Amino acid sequence: MKQTRTAAVVLFSLLILLSAFACQRQRDFSVETAAERDARMSWWREARFGMFIHWGLYAVPAGEYRGERIDGIGEWIQASADIPVEEYERFAPQFNPLKYDPVAWAAMARGAGMKYLVITSKHHDGFALWDSQVSEWDVVDATPYGKDLLAPLAEACREQGITFCVYHSILDWHHPAQYVDPEAETRRAGHARNKIHPERKEEYIQYMYAQLKELIDLVDPAVLWFDGEWVEWWTEEDGVRTYNYVRSLKPEIIINNRVGKGRKGMEGLNKGPGYAGDFGTPEQQIPDTGLEGVDWESCMTMNDTWGYKYFDDNWKSTETLVRNIVDIASKGGNYLLNVGPTVEGEIPGPSVERLRDIGEWMAVNGEAIYGTTASPFAKPVWGRYTRAGNVLYAHVFDPPPDHRLNVPVSPDIVQKAVLLAGADLGALEIEPAEDGISLSLPPALPDPIVTVIKLELNEEP
Repeated sequence: MKQTRTAAVVLFSLLILLSAFACQRQRDFSVETAAERDARMSWWREARFGMFIHWGLYAVPAGEYRGERIDGIGEWIQASADIPVEEYERFAPQFNPLKYDPVAWAAMARGAGMKYLVITSKHHDGFALWDSQVSEWDVVDATPYGKDLLAPLAEACREQGITFCVYHSILDWHHPAQYVDPEAETRRAGHARNKIHPERKEEYIQYMYAQLKELIDLVDPAVLWFDGEWVEWWTEEDGVRTYNYVRSLKPEIIINNRVGKGRKGMEGLNKGPGYAGDFGTPEQQIPDTGLEGVDWESCMTMNDTWGYKYFDDNWKSTETLVRNIVDIASKGGNYLLNVGPTVEGEIPGPSVERLRDIGEWMAVNGEAIYGTTASPFAKPVWGRYTRAGNVLYAHVFDPPPDHRLNVPVSPDIVQKAVLLAGADLGALEIEPAEDGISLSLPPALPDPIVTVIKLELNEEP
């Protein structure tokens, strides 16, 4: 795409950024006390549940190219269909989301019981959802919509008590520094293993830094959620440098482990200590057990794709989604649940329905999720536990046949046990058992998805 801003202006901006970074590079922001880290991470640990939004030009083809349905996830269509950069650019004039309503999106997240929101500022196709000053490959300059998409959503989120965050891709199929085959007649860059022209790597990094600074200045995100770090040319040293650069712009910001090379594949957890980033990022999976002393967040889809794909109807049930929230919280993690808006700017109906249903459950049972810590006990066959200080929550998925629930706490420390969704039923009957206590459940549980029992104790279990 032709750049109308002069090279001199862009070069001047990059030189300013290089100068600023040179002054700041001595600071290692990974060195902080436990108290400083806890203070920075406190809101995120309290939140437990957030919305992920994958939105961009890939919503135009919506999984179909030249009349054929393309395999794979929607936002990867440029790579999956091997679309040349020049052809992919033709989607931009078709991106005009006149039904986009940031207030409605923020309200939907709040209604679902979500506490934060992460949206793709730029995915692997390099297309920016704000008015970037170092590129015209953005929603303002390249589309008929012609308006920034991020700032209105950030404002709407803050008005409704939702913490605003952004995703940003290190991999960029549009930037001329990256390529697949330099000998091809048409430039192809859409690939998981993009290469970079060595002499242009620093140029691209400074381009990325310029955009990161724009984002922080524009929407002041609480989290920068990086992705695309798996390419060979991106190193752990690049990740450490980027981590420190971003925190030099906003010291209290939280950054995921995909800023560097630390994550262990889709498992998302670090290969070991010492890698850049503040939390792990399991993708489409939940760790089998809790991870003491490790912050992590499972990001998952409602169907099979992240970006909108019109024929993907493989929707997870509300029961599965709610039980995922509980399972993840019981292991001390956060749940980042994705929606993929259409090109018109609408969140698909099945997503809306599930968010509404989740919100109804969270409105009653949210205290058993927000601010809780991992279960102090092994996973029971009938469900999960979460804990908040002297309160233990038993989440019943599948009640025992005799409707007697055994909990491994001493009868001497139990004050009361009540159903969050059945307060009118009064306190549950508690009897001593071989390894703790036995609770008598009603014949019909008040919530067939997950019924939560709140046990008030005299001390921490």
